[in-house]
Amino acid sequence: MITAPGGAAPGGSQPTPPALRAVDKDTTAGVLFGIGAYGLWGLLPLYFFVLAPAGNVEIVANRVVWSLLFCTLLITITRSWRVLGAAFRNRAVIGPLSIAAGLIAVNWLTYTYGVTTGQAVETSLGYFINPLVSVLLGVVVLKEKLRPLQWAAVAIGFIAVGVLTVSYGKLPWIALTLALSFGLYGFVKKRVGPRADAITSLSVETIVLAPLAAATMIFLAVSGAATLGTNGPVHFWLLAASGIITAVPLLFFGASARRLPMTTIGLLQYFAPVLQFVVALAVFKEAMTTERWIGFGVVWLALLVLTVDMLRTARKNSLTRKRARAAA
Repeated sequence: MITAPGGAAPGGSQPTPPALRAVDKDTTAGVLFGIGAYGLWGLLPLYFFVLAPAGNVEIVANRVVWSLLFCTLLITITRSWRVLGAAFRNRAVIGPLSIAAGLIAVNWLTYTYGVTTGQAVETSLGYFINPLVSVLLGVVVLKEKLRPLQWAAVAIGFIAVGVLTVSYGKLPWIALTLALSFGLYGFVKKRVGPRADAITSLSVETIVLAPLAAATMIFLAVSGAATLGTNGPVHFWLLAASGIITAVPLLFFGASARRLPMTTIGLLQYFAPVLQFVVALAVFKEAMTTERWIGFGVVWLALLVLTVDMLRTARKNSLTRKRARAAA
């Protein structure tokens, strides 16, 4: 665009300041990364479906080992070995990311177990509950004060868990484990923030998990329980692809978390459970009883209340910032 003398745009309109253009560009990138991450996670059950007869432990071990190889390639291409070394020397980075590695391992194992044992509907429930867990983490860990609608959403969420417990005949532990582990994972990653970029963060996590994952793969191979080298080349390469399939959405998530406020991330994360729920019903043909529909309906009501609160608060904060800029 050609600007008039003094930096004004044609017709007297003011050009967008470079700082604001950078913010808008960063936000757009963050949203696209977030959609990419949650969209891929939402379709992940389809990938696990074609990995049969591999079990959940073998799948997770392969995910870690092949992800490490993929990260090694990325670090080499981007010439980031020095950055990675600095991350390992920085206690403020290596400590939280080691915790994040443990949390994502628990999440992967639970999620893979749920999908491979015909409980994909319950895994989707875990990610529907996740935003409510994030709100609770704000209260318990950060000592935040909840707004009235947030309290209402949390209360409705507890009611939903009660209804689903009656429906399942047991506590929906798969859903609760997924929600808690991923909620804590996102919290830890957010705390690390700009001290580690997405590639460095993922590389540290996979390096921390790699020794245990490699030992698991060796044990499975020696005991004759591994399927990696015994089910043909197609199965081998599908399992090997787990490195890329695991790393790419995590890289997207890390890139998104660094660019977006928690409110926006909270809205984007609905993508994954919606897709998982659709896949579970339409592809895997899992049963949904009337009681479960009621339980899910109560969860969705809680999410609606939480979404209204997030949007209302975001709008209020935006207006406050605009007034502050106008007064400056």
